[in-house]
Amino acid sequence: MNFNNQSNNGLNEGGSGTRIVPRITIQAFCDHSQTAELIENSIQDRRMSRVALTTHNGGIEAAIGTYKDGPSPNLIIVEASQNSDEIISLVLRLAEVCDSGTNLIVLGHVNDVVLYRELKNLGVSEYLVLPINSKSIVDVVAELFVAEGGAPIGRSIAFIGAKGGAGSSSVAHNVAWSVAHDIKQDALILDMDLGFGTCGLDFNQDPPKGLGDAVFASDSVDSMMLDRLMSKAANHLNLLTAPARLDRTYDFGERDFEQIIELSQQTVPIVILDIPHIWTNWVKYTLGMVDEVIIVAEPDLANLRNAKNLVDSLKLLRPEESSPKLIINQVGMAKRPEIASKEFSASIGCELFGEISFDASTFGAASNNGQMIVEIAPNHKSNEVFKNIALSIMGRHVEVNESKTKSLNIPSLMKLLKRA
Repeated sequence: MNFNNQSNNGLNEGGSGTRIVPRITIQAFCDHSQTAELIENSIQDRRMSRVALTTHNGGIEAAIGTYKDGPSPNLIIVEASQNSDEIISLVLRLAEVCDSGTNLIVLGHVNDVVLYRELKNLGVSEYLVLPINSKSIVDVVAELFVAEGGAPIGRSIAFIGAKGGAGSSSVAHNVAWSVAHDIKQDALILDMDLGFGTCGLDFNQDPPKGLGDAVFASDSVDSMMLDRLMSKAANHLNLLTAPARLDRTYDFGERDFEQIIELSQQTVPIVILDIPHIWTNWVKYTLGMVDEVIIVAEPDLANLRNAKNLVDSLKLLRPEESSPKLIINQVGMAKRPEIASKEFSASIGCELFGEISFDASTFGAASNNGQMIVEIAPNHKSNEVFKNIALSIMGRHVEVNESKTKSLNIPSLMKLLKRA
């Protein structure tokens, strides 16, 4: 089963009954207009002020059709007007097309204890018998997502360049934009290069507050403070920008960003960490604690060496976690001898996550205008790559096309690395 049954008991005994539900996406599929209205009314509750809710017709069968070809949200609410056996069958079909971590609430018309138990055994978060009021729905949502001690709802994805200038920040920002615009999921970018970060420039933002204020107030930072420090880049996309000033130095302990990352994960489904190309205690620790690490590299020897070192270090740091992924950027630069992407990834023992062609004109214009690639060149090939990466980090499998770039001799290159 793909459903994430994390229901907690004792809602009225703890603090979750009055706490704000974090930024999650809810999609509801209803058989009757009265049910849709009931769910839409729940958004009026102050606890749901950060929730993105959409309602659709067609009930559970419409939900199955929707998620066959697209990612599922944090929470699905379905109305099931069928009998008990049919509801079980439909829930099983829905589970097959949902992403891992998606929660499901079923609103039914059958008051059946056996059905309730079977649905709970299948991983359904809650089964509610209609008619109910909006408060009942809000109470269940709050129980799922804001219970004390509950696991973070969001995934943390760290982007780091194998070499300075590899384009890690540009890739991270465009992927975050795709998560927000193509998948309609809330995302937050943490620009962790406090001295030289470009997140503000890339999104044409100059907020007075940002990540620097959060990390230097780490003893007192909480979700409310973090929310005030965020700047809105677009629908579903927020930023914690770097100060990008040199009026002070930025030396941190290895755990100085830990609380901010964890608070961010409790706030949004996807947290994108834009990690600078440095190797310090805090960078090493942060890469060890995130859900996914994506290395961005250019197809040359220096990047190959650095990426190999990164991969080897990360595998030691994260023996039980997912292996780092690789994005080859700036492929096809004129007159530059290049290592084919497939051979590059094979030589460092790292999965190829995507390949982006060199296009100085388009990427330079986007950077100078403070825009994403899709905004200035909607049909650019890189947009599909960014979308595929976004889908992958949301839990959807995407096939990666094999590189057709003319390769150099990898055995010879590896000999050079061993001598270095």
